[in-house]
Amino acid sequence: MMDVDQKVRRGGDKLKITILNKEHDETKYLIEDANPYIVNAIRRTILRDVPTLAIEDVIISKNDSALFDEIIAHRLGLIPLKTDLKSYNFRNSCKCGGKGCARCEVKFTLKAKGPGYVYSKDLISSDPQIKPVFDNIPITYLDEGQELELEAKAILGTGKEHAKWAPGLSFYSYFPKIKILKPNMDISKSCPKNVFSFENGKLKIKNLHNCDLCLNCISNNNNVVSVEGDPTKFIFTIESWGQLDNDTILKEALKILKDKLKELKKGLGK
Repeated sequence: MMDVDQKVRRGGDKLKITILNKEHDETKYLIEDANPYIVNAIRRTILRDVPTLAIEDVIISKNDSALFDEIIAHRLGLIPLKTDLKSYNFRNSCKCGGKGCARCEVKFTLKAKGPGYVYSKDLISSDPQIKPVFDNIPITYLDEGQELELEAKAILGTGKEHAKWAPGLSFYSYFPKIKILKPNMDISKSCPKNVFSFENGKLKIKNLHNCDLCLNCISNNNNVVSVEGDPTKFIFTIESWGQLDNDTILKEALKILKDKLKELKKGLGK
């Protein structure tokens, strides 16, 4: 079971969260003893409230490329940056009073000459730990003799302010409950998710976690299987853009949601 220090309570019980599968930037979790309201609250918290670093301010001193300054700045803002939540504060809550310091913003510089493409790897960070997730994101192209020079500042923000601060994609579905009624009939090819296999004349469940309840396996298949979703169990998927790893995203979302519930409870008490 995943080690989550901050857990959302349902009634008097804690949610049980288990890692089902990790593949590249996608992690699938099994959330048990929950309901759609809690699971959807976690999803929305991930998309709206988990902070990441992204470029917000750009000063362009030279731009000979075919792109306007505004397009260059927009592209810079959408480059995902590795994020360290322990080392940086929100600008509006920093001790500097929002003036900008090493605790609330990361500075980047870029100097490039053509000919050739300018990539995200050409951004030089004031903090070696904070850098673009991917090196080969194109920013613009420079012809012979053209130059691009700029300074930029990255700050913490959240997805509710702008999508560039969203840490990734999050979605969920009910955990599938599948019962094979006619094991001697082969319907494995009717499943687009490769859930079933047909071996030695018997139908078997091969990849239960892949089932997304599309119900294609029961359409015109003479009741070979029965499929339904468990309303207390959910397959919860997070696909990170790379700023934070998926476990950190989930833990941070649970912490934020727990703090919000405490604040709501306190307000209701008044």
